[in-house]
Amino acid sequence: MILRLKNPLLVLGLVLLALAPAAAQKKSVPALSPVDLVNPLMGTDSKPELSNGNTYPAVAVPWGMNLWTPQTGTMGNGWAYTYTADKIRGFKQTHQPSPWMNDYGQFVIMPVTGKMKFDQDGRASWFSHKSETPKPYYYGVYLADHDVTAELTPTERAAQFRFTYPKSDSSFLVVDALDRGSYIKVIPGERKIVGYTTRAARSNPKNFKNHFVIYVDKPFTLARTFRGKTLAGKDSLELTSTHSGAVIGFKTVKGEKVHLKVASSFISLAQAELNLSRELAQDGFEATKAKARQRWTEALGRIKVEGGTEEQQRTFYSCLYRTLFFPHKMYEINAANQVVHYSPYTGQTLPGYRFAGTGFWDTFRALYPFLNLVYPGINKEMQEGLINDYKEGGWLPEWSSPGYADIMVGNNSASVVADAYLKGLRGYDIEKLYEALLHGANNEGPITAIGRKGAEYYNRLGYVPYDVKINENAARTLEYAYDDFAIYQLAKALKRPQAEVDLYARRSQNYRHLFDPATGLMRGKNQDGTFQTPFNPFKWGDAFTEGNSWHYSWSVFHDVQGLVDLMGGKENFVKKLDSVFTLPPVYDESYYGSVIHEIREMQIANMGQYAHGNQPIQHMIYLYNYAGAPWKTQYWVRQTMDRMYKPTPDGYCGDEDNGQTSAWYVFSALGFYPVCPATDQYVLGAPLFPKVTITLENGKKVEIEAPKNSAQNLYVQDLKLNGKKHDQNWVGHFELMKGAKLTFDMTDQPNTKRGTQDSAFPYSFSNQK
Repeated sequence: MILRLKNPLLVLGLVLLALAPAAAQKKSVPALSPVDLVNPLMGTDSKPELSNGNTYPAVAVPWGMNLWTPQTGTMGNGWAYTYTADKIRGFKQTHQPSPWMNDYGQFVIMPVTGKMKFDQDGRASWFSHKSETPKPYYYGVYLADHDVTAELTPTERAAQFRFTYPKSDSSFLVVDALDRGSYIKVIPGERKIVGYTTRAARSNPKNFKNHFVIYVDKPFTLARTFRGKTLAGKDSLELTSTHSGAVIGFKTVKGEKVHLKVASSFISLAQAELNLSRELAQDGFEATKAKARQRWTEALGRIKVEGGTEEQQRTFYSCLYRTLFFPHKMYEINAANQVVHYSPYTGQTLPGYRFAGTGFWDTFRALYPFLNLVYPGINKEMQEGLINDYKEGGWLPEWSSPGYADIMVGNNSASVVADAYLKGLRGYDIEKLYEALLHGANNEGPITAIGRKGAEYYNRLGYVPYDVKINENAARTLEYAYDDFAIYQLAKALKRPQAEVDLYARRSQNYRHLFDPATGLMRGKNQDGTFQTPFNPFKWGDAFTEGNSWHYSWSVFHDVQGLVDLMGGKENFVKKLDSVFTLPPVYDESYYGSVIHEIREMQIANMGQYAHGNQPIQHMIYLYNYAGAPWKTQYWVRQTMDRMYKPTPDGYCGDEDNGQTSAWYVFSALGFYPVCPATDQYVLGAPLFPKVTITLENGKKVEIEAPKNSAQNLYVQDLKLNGKKHDQNWVGHFELMKGAKLTFDMTDQPNTKRGTQDSAFPYSFSNQK
């Protein structure tokens, strides 16, 4: 019905009357806390052909030993949860860093009603995102086929479940220990289920078991075990098989809540019991939930953003949430209150810290530098864990899953170790870690992804040749050269012999061997010193890793000035950077035989050859600062944040990758980025928010103010550091650690004079005095 009123004053009065309550309501709504701004579903609308994050809703506490997720995928499928799925098959304890890496130590819990269906397809239930509540500390969903509301909330090594059942004479709980070897035992008198799973992907850990214990607060009227899809005999309440599981049953009244307390251990069932009693104690579901929420409130609250849009705040905190999971804790606290861990290298329980589930090829770039700035305490534990990796396995891991995984290239543990020490972390055996770095730098490991594949060629020729059947050789060379720089920096700090310092300084320049003056790009080189032919700079893979020459040619983090000189000076360098965005997104996928998802993500992004969805080029935008055009960094950083990130299921532009792609966003939103870990500099961009406050672990605060910041005012007119004019294109780590105030004067026009002098440029090895 359309109401027509001829009196305009009456119309105005009605409009104001209608708006008044809304305005009042808007004023009364409190600002959301950081934990409530997180969307755990960001990045879940993904598939193997196209990644918008390749994430799952991770329910855990920061760096917890265990994470939990609803499982929509089939058993063993790395895509455990996808946003477009219709059914949930169970709630999985997971340690999975990425679908490509898959999982280890997983098992599944699922409520069922009606018929006793226990296999993954039979027990699956339709669900809707409209009846789903994902939080970092809690997950709830309505399982339509079973008329059950399922809820879970975590601790570091334990969790609580609350299942609200309908009236039913046949209500069940299924515990699936999955295939590849598992054990289950039902103890009705104690209302308890125990077991273990040996399932692990991507590595071959010795004597690997994830032991679990589950207590149910309701007596069992039925108890059975199963092998695969077959029920065992009624008296078989203990079972070891390839694929073991259990079903318990009971009657329920409408709205009856059945509670589970669950814990696990990589050490033993007894340790799992201890983890449960220590972390859950006498707490009910709501108490555990409140404690988990508080853990997230404290962790996310280290960075307070003010202003900007709600979407920007949601994106920021969703990204910050993703930086706080991996590597996850694999250590436990024994009965004597000692820190101990299961070793995947020896199969034994040994003293000290250990972490797992991350790949340094991704995370050395921004994730670890971010920890060193905001959460150095946890990285100190991680460094101690690396010492144990080396002592027990003989090498530092480049990908831990939970043992050595044979994937990706580089020797980037050098960066992770050096950056932590050079940023001030202390209290662990750095000499042992330095020994590990030298061992990894000069030897091939038992698999290609530890030590250095092609080390003999690299140390003799200065590069890994193209024609010696070592794949991705140019990428290896460029990363080894940077890794040698990290060792050089650490060697200086540790006052190692000068000959040793000089050796790694020289090796850090090995990137020069691959620069082709004819194309102005990096190119594979043969053993005899000739460049590879034919050469297509748009060819993915081959000499490079998940990218092409246009992506990897910028991988000279430590000597951008050297690269500027090779490319013909600052003007040519800036033009070359510009070309990345203006070239068409053409590609040659012949090395892979098909279009890999990273290629597709670059192609559809409408940013030319800039492939932000993968790691090799993510720092490249910041390189304008080294050639006198910092306003172009400011422009492209904002473009990337605005266009490539959203707090939605399709919110990333490629694999999120263990916090790295999220750490890029978090750093960039703050207004600076660690282009070269193992130095103490952050290269400037421009902040996203009018105000950010970082509370450091030492109690100091970093305040970043940009009061005129807006969608239009994305350029830096002027910058003050602690009230004094700051003309450099970088800020120092230790300046920030003392507490600092950065005041950005933002404008809608680029300032083409600020930061153009050589004296303003960030560190480059070639500019050392």
